[in-house]
Amino acid sequence: MGSEIKKLKPNALWESFYAITQIPHPSKHEDKIRQYFVDFGKNLGLETIVDSIGNVIIRKPATPGMENRKGVILQGHMDMVPQKNSDKVHNFKTDPIETIIGEDGWVRANGTTLGADNGIGVAAGMAVLMAKDLVHGPIELLITTDEETGMTGAFGLDGTILKGDILLNLDSEDYGELYVGCAGGLDANVSMKYSTEATPANMEAYKISVSGLKGGHSGMDIVLGRGNANKIIVRLLTEIQKLMDIRLANIEGGSLRNAIPREAFATIVAPKGSSEALKQEVIGLFDIISSELSATEPDMKFKVEPSEMPKNIIDADASDRFIKAIYACPNGVIRMSDAMPGLVETSSNLAIIKSANGTFVANSLMRSSVDTAKEDLANAMKAVFDLAGADIEFTGAYPGWKPNPNSAILKTMLKVFEDMTGKTPEIKAIHAGLECGILGSIYPKWDMISFGPTIRFPHSPDEKVDIESVQKFWEYLVETLKNIPA
Repeated sequence: MGSEIKKLKPNALWESFYAITQIPHPSKHEDKIRQYFVDFGKNLGLETIVDSIGNVIIRKPATPGMENRKGVILQGHMDMVPQKNSDKVHNFKTDPIETIIGEDGWVRANGTTLGADNGIGVAAGMAVLMAKDLVHGPIELLITTDEETGMTGAFGLDGTILKGDILLNLDSEDYGELYVGCAGGLDANVSMKYSTEATPANMEAYKISVSGLKGGHSGMDIVLGRGNANKIIVRLLTEIQKLMDIRLANIEGGSLRNAIPREAFATIVAPKGSSEALKQEVIGLFDIISSELSATEPDMKFKVEPSEMPKNIIDADASDRFIKAIYACPNGVIRMSDAMPGLVETSSNLAIIKSANGTFVANSLMRSSVDTAKEDLANAMKAVFDLAGADIEFTGAYPGWKPNPNSAILKTMLKVFEDMTGKTPEIKAIHAGLECGILGSIYPKWDMISFGPTIRFPHSPDEKVDIESVQKFWEYLVETLKNIPA
């Protein structure tokens, strides 16, 4: 039973996380979870605010003797990424998450994302508000809305509503690491018109699918070299076109701007009698591509199967231009950081492609910790799609978070960790869009750190959180709050 997670330690944190999993809360559908947080705060008798954009703020006074300490904002986001395996029946707008405690010491979900990103961080903040035995200064819990699809809550936060001096972002995914910087981001939105024509006679229709890829977070996991289903299916179509005269009826891949696409599908028509040659070509291509990705995508699958004959196909010129542009579109790691070995500096994720209602659409999320490198990548993206005759618009730009080597809260948290464990935590920057970058631009005087328990494969159905690390993360948070300076 999923409710067994409420028995894990610390109880208050896991009980809160379980409650969050039982309330559907994908991005853009957060009304129910928002009301839950409001009721939670008011039931504790704490000042509870919903701001104009939909963020929830709950304030807890300092414990006796700690009133002069600097105020701390504990921060997480209320939404989760809705991803599921293709064979899993689940409606993220109505169905609770089915949680599983593994014998390996990890909590995961049954065929869907778990929502530990960022439910565990929010649950930790809730546990702090509930606790009557902790020592801490003034606390504000900030739960932002719609982080995963545009950081809407962070962008819309009023610059005067919060009172604290220190932000502890609870949205990192490796215990024992303190994050002091993050990448900025920019969305590329491509559209290209096409016309249709009647499907010629003497043709057969086939559906080609790419599935079984791992996907994952387009920032955290981009360095792992996983396959991008959109790039792979376009590669397949390009190679098949060399063998026979195929025409495209539709194409679709990916669903979320910040997730590496795991599946892609295309319906094509080919001359009658092409079935065997088509299947052999795809088998050959599968052998090649699976060999290239053998270490990262062991479960990748290609499939060719007969399909219902479409009434119309896409005009050959537009189809050719779009496929070539997607093939050439920058994707994956563009450059590694010179300043921090092992850190991705600049990347792009070709997240979504589709054809519908006379328009091809493509969406990429570009990230970089260097603003000029991000701009250069945007120029490259624009050049590709300009040449293809497509329209491209850049939206959703958000700033990075520049590390502060003189951070007082960093020094405090280093000492607390060393006193607790005898070890020194790693200081890192992250190739993902933490809200710290945006929040720090609104509250430039804040001192900020991001940390959390160990979570693996967020934004994919393989998402899981390490139980032991949650307990350690909690103890670290509690001890940090006790040692916040005046």
